[in-house]
Amino acid sequence: MEVSVAVNMATTKFCFCAAVLLIQFATARADGQWNNPGGWSKPNDPKWGPQVPPPFWKDFYLTFGQHVVKYPGTPTGEVGHEVELGLDKTSGSGFRSKYPYLFGRLSMNLKLAGGNSAGTVTSFYLASVFKHWCELDFEFLGNVTGEPYILQTNVFAEGKGDREQRIFLWFDPTTDFHNYGVLWNQDLILFLVDDKVIRVFHNSKDLGLPYLEYQPMYIYSSIWNGEAWATRGGRDKCDWSKAPFVASYTGFDVDACTVETGADWEIHQCYTKLFNSWYGDAAHKNLTSQQVDDLRWIKSNYIIYDYCSDTKRFNTTPPECAVNWP
Repeated sequence: MEVSVAVNMATTKFCFCAAVLLIQFATARADGQWNNPGGWSKPNDPKWGPQVPPPFWKDFYLTFGQHVVKYPGTPTGEVGHEVELGLDKTSGSGFRSKYPYLFGRLSMNLKLAGGNSAGTVTSFYLASVFKHWCELDFEFLGNVTGEPYILQTNVFAEGKGDREQRIFLWFDPTTDFHNYGVLWNQDLILFLVDDKVIRVFHNSKDLGLPYLEYQPMYIYSSIWNGEAWATRGGRDKCDWSKAPFVASYTGFDVDACTVETGADWEIHQCYTKLFNSWYGDAAHKNLTSQQVDDLRWIKSNYIIYDYCSDTKRFNTTPPECAVNWP
């Protein structure tokens, strides 16, 4: 089954990103190319001077594929405001936040690779590396020229996933930047596209279901070869004559509680911050009427797969489905 394969690949993706040896880098020049004076060294090593351009590298660093990553310069020559992740036949590329976060609003602006992007997977997701695996996924599945991207979202709570939903977008995500993010508090998690709610995951502990509430999560982004499953179940492969495939990221916005060690006192501190924050206040404990309308609009017009409706896959409807669609 295509979705089952997707779950396995997502698991592989997480394990790779969590275990990968994090690559330190050299300075990026204003033309977006690498300047490596004598080999890799630690960030901001005084031997070589500042190596990571602000503001992006203040909070993030590369995890793999540095040879296909660029930093386009602004008209004034500044770098670091935009990052281009590339995929060629030898490697994809990706980055990760320096610290994990617990609760908040976390988002990025993303422009996807245009043209024939079949077989490619571009991702933006949150994942834990402490106890009990949790993950919130945006995965953009490429397509052949003239056919739209598919956005697959998924939720893993304490190691349990299998909650895929797939939608078409109502715009072309390759022609301009669009904002993708999550709002996460003690009551619900919203998946947002240009501030429109496309999915909600409620805290359903009253139904005996785990929720993402004690597991800080890192931000990850990557582009990688998913041709085994991503486009029409693997029937359409990557056209390497079109490589490198490039996904552009900018507008990194994190308003959340930073966790440096995962110690219990830090978790308690994040709860204190949550209760005093805008994203944890009473106005964000439930969906607004506009958000309910947004979800109904998505369900009526753009959803193409929902695990809640997959009777071949599940003998009984997963219990959270009753509360996660209005």
